[in-house]
Amino acid sequence: MRLIVMGQQAFGKDALARILEAGKDEVVAVYCEPDRDGGSIDPIKEFATEKGISVYQPAHFKDQKTIDEMSALGADLMVMAFVNIFVPAAARDVPKQGSICFHPSLLPLHRGPSAVNWPIIMGRKESGFSWFYPTDGLDEGDVLLQWQCPIDHDDTVINLYFKKIYPAAVDSVLEVCDLFRSGNPPHIKQDESQATYERRCTVRHAHIDWHKPVEQVYNLIRGTNPAPGAWTTHNGDKLGIFDCARVSGDGVAGRIVELTDEGFVIQSVGGRILVKRVKPLEGGKVPASDWVVASGLAIGDSLGS
Repeated sequence: MRLIVMGQQAFGKDALARILEAGKDEVVAVYCEPDRDGGSIDPIKEFATEKGISVYQPAHFKDQKTIDEMSALGADLMVMAFVNIFVPAAARDVPKQGSICFHPSLLPLHRGPSAVNWPIIMGRKESGFSWFYPTDGLDEGDVLLQWQCPIDHDDTVINLYFKKIYPAAVDSVLEVCDLFRSGNPPHIKQDESQATYERRCTVRHAHIDWHKPVEQVYNLIRGTNPAPGAWTTHNGDKLGIFDCARVSGDGVAGRIVELTDEGFVIQSVGGRILVKRVKPLEGGKVPASDWVVASGLAIGDSLGS
């Protein structure tokens, strides 16, 4: 088949590389976002250029000229691997078999831009990814295939996405192409009664309330690690909270109850959090034990007040 690969960053580049390695299909063009002033070259653009593949970077798909350029490529399928911009039907429907899009959740759950964060924050036990037929709705099209994995109790966004979802998703791009090559790719309707939509997970959502149940606090920290990063305050200054573990114990929520070689232990409702890595207002992430010494944190102090 003749393919257009549309994508950004490492996932787009690795999906493209996997297609080229397989050698079953011809990639006639790569589409990615326009270059940003002062920013580094997108990895998918850099890789495609090295391989001699034409790269297109339209700011949008509203112009007929852009649609005509895409039509002239004679593509059979457009593979949308990590796409941040809206692609209207006029562009999606250009290839003979249309377009297929990647989303890092088990649709119809967790439609939206932070689909890896929210399952962890909400305490779900599984996640995965979907390849679906994009429509004008937000992640609402029929599903081609899905892959599922457990969310372990200590998984962060890094573990869930980069160690579980990402490698399986890159490999799956070949299965996607094979399904279309077969001539009868599946169309599985999404169950709208099960659909959830979540907005982008931002710093505002990552604010820790130590007076919440410890499980909620623990899930919030894991589900925002490494970005946008959970945070609290110490003496009025913002303090990012990253690597942590749950421990047992009762006490006054928000109080420091123990200092250890790994960091410090803070009380929540129904349990405690051992904080191992933090990010002070000034500087980068540091071991929590180092910050304890630098800040003068003591047992009985409070965070978030």
